[in-house]
Amino acid sequence: MLRLALVTPARNEATFLRETIESVVAQTVRPVRWVIVSDGSTDGTDEIVNEYASRHSWIELVRLPERKERHFGGKVKAFCAGYEKLVGLEFDIIGNLDADITFDPDYFSFLLEKLQGNPKLGVAGTAFVEDNRHYDFRIASVEHVSGACQLFRKKCFEDIGGYTPIKTGGVDLVAVITARMKGWQTRSFLEKTCVHHRKMSSANHRVLRRAFEGGRADYLLGCDPVWQVLRSAYRTVTERPLLLNGSLCLSGYLWAAVSRSVKAIPVEVVQFRRREERRRLREFARKVLPGG
Repeated sequence: MLRLALVTPARNEATFLRETIESVVAQTVRPVRWVIVSDGSTDGTDEIVNEYASRHSWIELVRLPERKERHFGGKVKAFCAGYEKLVGLEFDIIGNLDADITFDPDYFSFLLEKLQGNPKLGVAGTAFVEDNRHYDFRIASVEHVSGACQLFRKKCFEDIGGYTPIKTGGVDLVAVITARMKGWQTRSFLEKTCVHHRKMSSANHRVLRRAFEGGRADYLLGCDPVWQVLRSAYRTVTERPLLLNGSLCLSGYLWAAVSRSVKAIPVEVVQFRRREERRRLREFARKVLPGG
């Protein structure tokens, strides 16, 4: 069996962290090391980790100082601090695990078997459930692996240069796209699921703000214009508040385009992503259009 190491960035995650740790402790295949990085936590996160670390030698706490800004670039910094603690350790797979998810006891063994059986598989994960909703893989390809739990073959992670610190988010997306650009296969296996416990705010003004900022982030991460129009149209009829959600997502994208916002990823990654999205649109059209 491949040897697994885990890193979990955790910033004030005391609410669900204990459940996540219990899920990992209960695994039929445990990691050789699990570094949990407390990213300036002030809510008891450190105490929970220390409690379990005192009973399990393979769990380690790394404490980072408090920081005022909260963004996805900081999360990457926390992950890197944990990854540095793995230097010199023998492992084959590096996993990035959120601090607010749970899963079945055979979750890791399932994914490790998939990686063991396919040397070309660089990133593996599963579907996830959030607020009783399943991710719609009819829209997002199974080639995408959610950032809630991403298992990288170590060589693949080295090939992509690790995670790119992007303040607006999309860190997990860029990692998976770059892996495919480098020739690796990536896959979410739908036979298993993990549960994401933190619920996003349901206040309309916050939902709408996220929709606009999400569209802006899509532009910064190189999303193809035609893909974005169709994606936004889908959101107008599937995500509440109806009509407004998708419209604001498209508005955020167009605002970033008109204001000539600088892309957050290299040109070659943008070009590769757009080629993939156009290919998927052609494949979808062949399936649904008459004579396709």
